Amino acid sequence: MQIDTADLLERFLRYVQIDTRADPASDTCPSSGGQWLLLQLLVTELKEIGASDVEITEFGYVTATIPATPGAENAPVIAWCAHADTAPNLPGGAKPIVHRNYDGRPIILPDDPTQQLTVETIPFLRDAIGQDVITASGTTLLGADDKAGVAIVLQAARYLLQHPDIPHGKIRLSFNPDEEIARGVDKLDLAHLGASFAYTLDGAERGEICHETFSADAAKLTIAGVSAHPGWAKDVMVNALRLAGRYLAALPMAQSPERTSGKDGFIHPVSCSGSAEEATVSFIVRDFEVAGLAEKRALMEKIAAELRVAEPKARIELKFTEQYRNMRYWLEKDMRPVEFAREAAKRAGITPFAQPIRGGTDGSRLTQRGLPTPNIFTGMHEVHSQREWVTLQDMAKSTETLVHLAQLWAGK
Repeated sequence: MQIDTADLLERFLRYVQIDTRADPASDTCPSSGGQWLLLQLLVTELKEIGASDVEITEFGYVTATIPATPGAENAPVIAWCAHADTAPNLPGGAKPIVHRNYDGRPIILPDDPTQQLTVETIPFLRDAIGQDVITASGTTLLGADDKAGVAIVLQAARYLLQHPDIPHGKIRLSFNPDEEIARGVDKLDLAHLGASFAYTLDGAERGEICHETFSADAAKLTIAGVSAHPGWAKDVMVNALRLAGRYLAALPMAQSPERTSGKDGFIHPVSCSGSAEEATVSFIVRDFEVAGLAEKRALMEKIAAELRVAEPKARIELKFTEQYRNMRYWLEKDMRPVEFAREAAKRAGITPFAQPIRGGTDGSRLTQRGLPTPNIFTGMHEVHSQREWVTLQDMAKSTETLVHLAQLWAGK
């Protein structure tokens, strides 16, 4: 199978230069104007490759169809999904650099030479020796998460449309905004998508086929103190910022992202703001099991209750919001989507493997909503950092995997 890697690279480089970071403070969908630019570009490119039923909704959801080949019309309809946004923690709009035939020496990113990629600090980079490594320039995200997935889906669709001799059922393509702020598929109409099974292209190293993610909640702690002039504050003022600090100090470090790995969950304060009068702390809470998530909620409530007793004049509110649940709970009831993805990877010459994702994908919510959606590798590494990178060869292998996957669902 000869994937057009030149076209794949051009698409990816084009996409990552658009700043599509999501904005958690926005109540619009998409949450940022840059996402609209990319999503509208995808509409144009889908039409250019010959996809059918190309649409974009008022909320920025782009869908299209690769029609079934003759004789495969009754095959289950599958969907390939990727998200257009990037994480809000760093700027987007990358100046991408292609390091051809990487030789194993340190990659020093020119716009911030303190940002370096070495095989000693990033072991996966050793496997990329001889491949074409793509990075940003040091001050932005690259945006491989998830523009690598976007480019792979476009390239796989283009390949099938250019090779009508390859049998496959109807395939739906879906590109959505705001995955990085846990709103990715909130406004996706599953009935309109019309798929029986789906796949997100949002995974990491070559061969990774994932069917297990964290279960996730968000939490917000709001503390209203008591205001007073600091010169006459004795026995009157209750400083909300100090109470927020006491709350944070009471959280066990053993349950922080800095101290956990594997299948351990965590409580992670992501922002803190306010004044002496009122303070707000936002958290994400993660565990692979719902019971573990409930334990972490209970611990946070206990600390809040103790703080209320210690400072009865303060008003302390802790509110939780469900984000997504471990997709394993549903996928383990019917493992066909996972098994087909593994077989497709093998046909592409890859050894597939599974590992729990210490994060979530749009597949978590899609699966919970009734559309079984495992996650397939794209080759991205060091995501959400200036050192983010991917190789062209890994993206090409992911594209091959999708083409084989289409045939497997058609019984070929």
